[in-house]
Amino acid sequence: MKEAFFSWLSGLGVEVTSMMALVIALGFILITSLLLHMMLHRFLLVRLVGVLGKAKQVWLPPQLQQRLFNRLAFVLQGGVLLAQAEIWLPGGSDSLALIEVVAQLWILLFLLLAFFALLDCVLAVSRNTSLGRDLPLRGIFQGTKLVGSVLVGILMIALLLGKSPLFLFSGLGAMTAVLMLVFKDPILGLVAGIQLSANRMLSVGDWLQMDKYGADGEVTDIGLTTVKVSNWDKTITTIPTYALISDSFKNWQGMTESGGRRIKRSVNIDMTSVRFLTADEQLQLKQAQLLAPYLSRKEQELSSYNQQLREAINCPINGRHLTNLGTLRAYLDAYLKAHPGIRNDMTLMVRQLAPTSDGLPLEIYCFTATTAWGEYEGIQADIFDHIFAIIEQFHLRLHQSPTGYDMRAWQSGAVPADQKTGQAA
Repeated sequence: MKEAFFSWLSGLGVEVTSMMALVIALGFILITSLLLHMMLHRFLLVRLVGVLGKAKQVWLPPQLQQRLFNRLAFVLQGGVLLAQAEIWLPGGSDSLALIEVVAQLWILLFLLLAFFALLDCVLAVSRNTSLGRDLPLRGIFQGTKLVGSVLVGILMIALLLGKSPLFLFSGLGAMTAVLMLVFKDPILGLVAGIQLSANRMLSVGDWLQMDKYGADGEVTDIGLTTVKVSNWDKTITTIPTYALISDSFKNWQGMTESGGRRIKRSVNIDMTSVRFLTADEQLQLKQAQLLAPYLSRKEQELSSYNQQLREAINCPINGRHLTNLGTLRAYLDAYLKAHPGIRNDMTLMVRQLAPTSDGLPLEIYCFTATTAWGEYEGIQADIFDHIFAIIEQFHLRLHQSPTGYDMRAWQSGAVPADQKTGQAA
């Protein structure tokens, strides 16, 4: 083709010198490259993205599609430039060698960028799958990008130096220590990401609590070197990925998947208010529907036991009697089982903890039927509101350290109304 074109010019009486031939060849290469660029980026790619947009290809965002196609088009342009140079320029010339090096660098660069865009597309598609949600693919892909960048960088340097890539790869052995130091965080992050995915320790969307870094919220991104957590106060905490392996953290995802959230809170009972219930008090408490079956059953049980003691029953120490604290525990147990917001298929108990100087802790241990934070707090508050309101019906007192109001009342010689009620009881 080149010889035919130059022969045609000679037939027209135009003397084709070496310089003129070079200028004509470079002109053809430049014009062809510009026409190809305009055809690809101003016409074909615009039409292609438009067609895909009308076809509602929701599996891949339009921006990622356009980025991938643009970079592949640049790779095609580099290949066409290299082919034109070999056609129009004489072999062994400096201009051909220069254009070949530039074209090859161009192709390597945009192949790398197209590979990055392809990984971004795969990541975008995988977010809608269970695999993408369970595995930290973003960190793995970032590690793959880093390795790809290093390999392509070595190839480009070898191309510029005119050396074999194996020559540069052989020199990496002596630089291993330096590379380990420079890429310490990415290497640790990549290993941590693989461990997190292999052991299913953490996924995007999990509720992560890590007090050491002040993180308490939803995981929004697991990258190669960092993990981003959107805290419940709308702040963002960034944690090194390898810290999730070296340090401990709490993943609340198991709670969310179980469908129940634990309530574990206690009220402190004044131990001096614990005593036996009188017959009149038992009769009054029988009016509570949740408590009536328990009292009837316990009365029969205790009556049968105490009848065996005969005269010894005259001493309260010898017999068995209902206590106000035990009756309160039985009532709260029945109350929680009947509560629509509490799950009966999970652990449910009302238990005593070890007495302290702050009184006798009576702990409520159960699980709500919802994991939503607001609903959980509402159910928990309703339960303890009810406990505080009915505690006096069992002739018990809550323990509370003296307040400034109590101190002023004692100095003035007055007795607070709540203490009068407790003394009367």
